[in-house]
Amino acid sequence: MANRSRILVTGGAGFIGRRVVRALLAEGHEVTVADLRAFPDTAVRSVIGDLCEEDVPARAVRPGTDVIIHLAAITSVLASVQDPVSTHRLNVDATARLLELARENEVGTFLLASTNAVVGSGSAAGEVITERTLLRPLTPYGATKAAAEMLLGSYANCYGITGAALRFSNVYGPGMAEKDSFIPRLMRAARDGEGVQVRGDGSMLRDVVHVDDIVQGIMVAWRARHNGPLILGAGTSVSVSDMVATARRVTGAPIPAEHVPVGNGEMPAVVLDISAATALGYQPAYDLEAGMATVWPEFAPEGMRA
Repeated sequence: MANRSRILVTGGAGFIGRRVVRALLAEGHEVTVADLRAFPDTAVRSVIGDLCEEDVPARAVRPGTDVIIHLAAITSVLASVQDPVSTHRLNVDATARLLELARENEVGTFLLASTNAVVGSGSAAGEVITERTLLRPLTPYGATKAAAEMLLGSYANCYGITGAALRFSNVYGPGMAEKDSFIPRLMRAARDGEGVQVRGDGSMLRDVVHVDDIVQGIMVAWRARHNGPLILGAGTSVSVSDMVATARRVTGAPIPAEHVPVGNGEMPAVVLDISAATALGYQPAYDLEAGMATVWPEFAPEGMRA
């Protein structure tokens, strides 16, 4: 993008946010980060605090802001089931406040990090999930993201904001040391000589996408001025057993698997159609093995590194 833009990234000090901010800085944009902690670069203006507090969004969205990339959210399905009220406050109420500030400050573009959990059991019978799949969320997490998508669509329709709801699949990559999703658990198990719990028989299908591919997808959607939902994923589904086997190859560790019952709200299969994104120029670069190889060095003890 040739022109320098003023961009707010909520959740910009987090796993995905740090990579997004670095990409924006590399293009010369002026970036503000709103997060619970400061961004580790003085070139970035940091607004530190909880977006559910009244003053934090107001301090973050300044007059002259061109773009809001809204990544901040409660993203854990389990956390949303345990605490649906807090999930709603951040994922819906804070999003509504940011959208209203975008309207008041004439922000032109709002990119929302959403999820394919908005469609619930969309591929329970092997159905491929597209942007047209009906919204049937199974958990408070999916429901709050569906609500946020609808709010964004209404603001796009009524106030002329370019609003893209970017439905990320399961994102992994460097910078996941603090995360508790499945791939970091595999890495820690390999490092510590332990096993992992696998829900069900290991046949559940997931689309897992590298964080750098997600960053590319965000930039593509912004440049294309995309409106409405857009699925960003790898476009290839792998089973949980595939993930375990790939982690064993990448790390050289045995990683025993213990099978446990499937939890509430688990989608049996996630099979995505990413053709709408690829038509805009999105091109995922990482397969699972190459992607996991970028994660392992952050976890591996000195003697286990390649």
